[in-house]
Amino acid sequence: PTDVLRSAAQWQGAVAEARRLRLPLHRDQPKNWDALGAVGAVLALGGRGGALPRRVMDAGSARYSSVLPWLRLYGVGDQEGDLLGINLEFAAPVHRDGVTFRRGDVTATGLTAGSLDALTCMSVIEHGVPLRGFLAECARVRRPGGVLCVSTDYDQDPPDTTGVTAYGTAVRIFGPDDIRAFIADAARVGLELVGGEPDFAHTERPVHWKRTGLDYTFI
Repeated sequence: PTDVLRSAAQWQGAVAEARRLRLPLHRDQPKNWDALGAVGAVLALGGRGGALPRRVMDAGSARYSSVLPWLRLYGVGDQEGDLLGINLEFAAPVHRDGVTFRRGDVTATGLTAGSLDALTCMSVIEHGVPLRGFLAECARVRRPGGVLCVSTDYDQDPPDTTGVTAYGTAVRIFGPDDIRAFIADAARVGLELVGGEPDFAHTERPVHWKRTGLDYTFI
């Protein structure tokens, strides 16, 4: 449940597994690795008493994101609004294939406390998200025993991103100390890391962001 993408072979294996499961692929192929991991974690950890999770929110979602549509294919979210993707860039709500996409702030969702079985946040927190506010809000809306799955851009020795921007904010690639600080901040709001601290090392930088020319990986 907690891991680093260590090689291109790993994300290629995730693509092959998604195809085997007949899941529609994420268009950015390495992102199938963390999407598949998040869906697996939500299905394994987000339910109650062996049942499927019902209400899941994808924070900072994009309409091409894989997590919520994949969960729907596994039978999660049988009522409108159970699967919710929020993003400050969204305008009027859109309902598509059992998923509702609407405008929302990941630090102030407006949802009822304890109302979600699971939350996911895929490659979002590196884009200027106030991390403590985000974690506090996730802890507030997550039901007791619910799960939060986060992925982010990562490198054991992060490249210099000075002056590099995307989506209106400075580009950030997390290093091991950044991840340890994030885990510590999560613990302060009552979130417990599942699986323990990962081995932060990786043999390759299997992710290339063409817009910025940066090579790194995911965690």
